[in-house]
Amino acid sequence: MPAEPSLHHCLQQNFGFSTFRPGQEAVIDCLLAGRSALAIFPTGGGKSLCYQLPALLLDGLTLVISPLIALMKDQVDALQARGIAAARLDSSISAAEVQSIYRQLEAGSLKLLYIAPERLANERFLHRLRGSTIDLLAIDEAHCISEWGHNFRPEYMKIARLAQEIGVGRVLALTATATPGVAADIRRAFAIADGDEIRTSFHRPNLHLSVTPCPAPQRRALLLQRLREQGGGATIVYVTLQRTAEAVAKFLEAEGIAAKAYHAGMQNEVRGAVQDAFMAGTLQVVVATIAFGMGIDKADIRAVYHYNLPKTLENYMQEIGRAGRDGRDSRCEILACADDLTVLANFSYGDTPTPEALRQLVEQLLRQGEVFDVSLYDLSGEFDIRPLVIATVFTYLELQGVLRSTGPFYDGYKIRFNRPQEEILAGFDPQRVAFLQALFATAKKGRLWYQLMPGESAAALNEPRRRITAAINYLEEQGEIQVQVTGLRHGYRRERQEADPETLIAGLQETFAKREIQDIARLREVLAYAEQRRCLTSHLLNYFGEAIDADCGDCSRCRSGQGARLSRTAPLEPGPAEAAIARRVQDEGHAPLSHPRQLARFLCGITSPAANRARLGRHSDFGALEQFPFRKVMDLVSPGPD
Repeated sequence: MPAEPSLHHCLQQNFGFSTFRPGQEAVIDCLLAGRSALAIFPTGGGKSLCYQLPALLLDGLTLVISPLIALMKDQVDALQARGIAAARLDSSISAAEVQSIYRQLEAGSLKLLYIAPERLANERFLHRLRGSTIDLLAIDEAHCISEWGHNFRPEYMKIARLAQEIGVGRVLALTATATPGVAADIRRAFAIADGDEIRTSFHRPNLHLSVTPCPAPQRRALLLQRLREQGGGATIVYVTLQRTAEAVAKFLEAEGIAAKAYHAGMQNEVRGAVQDAFMAGTLQVVVATIAFGMGIDKADIRAVYHYNLPKTLENYMQEIGRAGRDGRDSRCEILACADDLTVLANFSYGDTPTPEALRQLVEQLLRQGEVFDVSLYDLSGEFDIRPLVIATVFTYLELQGVLRSTGPFYDGYKIRFNRPQEEILAGFDPQRVAFLQALFATAKKGRLWYQLMPGESAAALNEPRRRITAAINYLEEQGEIQVQVTGLRHGYRRERQEADPETLIAGLQETFAKREIQDIARLREVLAYAEQRRCLTSHLLNYFGEAIDADCGDCSRCRSGQGARLSRTAPLEPGPAEAAIARRVQDEGHAPLSHPRQLARFLCGITSPAANRARLGRHSDFGALEQFPFRKVMDLVSPGPD
């Protein structure tokens, strides 16, 4: 059968569509011809079909890497409902489900398998993959690969190397937010030809863009005015801080607007209830940090307001892309105040470790034996470096061939028996009964739960740790016990013993310094967008490498021609009163604040692992200088160079 009829037949038969969206067929043709591709489609542009359809026409497995569990679940559920053999491996599924998926993988009956990028650090999982034919590797949110992208994730950097090691047939990288520079990084990583980058237009004429300069004290009133003028319709209001989300939602509720806050600091069930109400249409307004929106597919969002400046233009494009997916007119407005730049810039400085902490961390890692394991949480607290930054250090050491991940594991299990042990053991032969009795004897018995440490049990019984965990997993699969895991650890193996510590440390320090500079440069791009006098649509599209023939004629700049420097209401220079606060905190002698950078983070209201453990977030002076730029506060507490 010719490829073209087969392709369209598959589209109609399996997905119920009669035609492709722009760009989809070009991407699929490229993959079916055996070439790797990069698809840059706007949010809601139909990226998932670009790998789901080829998966049905290729003989082997399509492996999909996605960082969003909720999105994986939605897609797998939809595929299974259409009779397509799809599955997902993530932290929310049971051990029994995992084993079932592995059996399907070994039998070759799966067409699509969705995983989180972290699973590629698991050697046992990679070993299973090597026994499968992987015809296509699809990478969602592929901009995370670029260390200079706006949403860098260290585990993404290893994907290209692993794709070669496990013999992937071809790669599809997908993103909605890639500048030309980031796109070039992605193509380089996966050897994608320039001509196999398929980019569709980001221009959506139904989104009406505007930037309204607005001093901070006037924003609430202006937002309320906009919502009343709008006269209803689903609306997202994006803010920077969790407390801002709470305060603005409370204000809107008091003014008779159906509004709720949404942020990462809320309990999961509360967040879920807010999202469900918004999706169902019973809640008009969600006031949210960027924690809200990933995977949201609601067609009738009528407005997206940025109460605070967006962190990057990439974030902004992604966030406004959630509006007007039904094709109807939708408003996208920034209530712009330059005061927001201070808070956003200060967050960028919060991730940079002190030179001393970075040195101590690397030196400790290089002192480890050939095979070792660590807790990222413990290392984070010990060196006062955020877990994501710790993970980034490990990734760089892996990419330089110094370390190799052997995978994550849990060092503690809590076990509860669903029926008497004697009844459970009665179903096993004498040899296994003896082993299980000896295993249970190594556990610490509580009132309802047994505490079992697999490593300690393995040593006590002179058995491989793998046999201990296999026995626990089997009993859980059979419904004989309930299991709770504790103490996530990550295993590593030293690959290069002769690595020079000074070279490694200097390289890491340079990398984090560059990232800091890059983050601030992105903020300047946001400011340039908000203050420039020309067409907003044209400016935004040019940033993403797309040119339009003429100005849009619709945005607030095209309509009014106005654009001006944004006003500041907060002071930039700390004075004597702020210096007194800094001295007072210094004199208290808190160990987690011993370095000027640590003290500056505290004064600017930026949390850190060591400060959290010491509960310094409750200190009366925490965040006392948050309205001032981080560098100014650094100068205040440390007159010399950083």
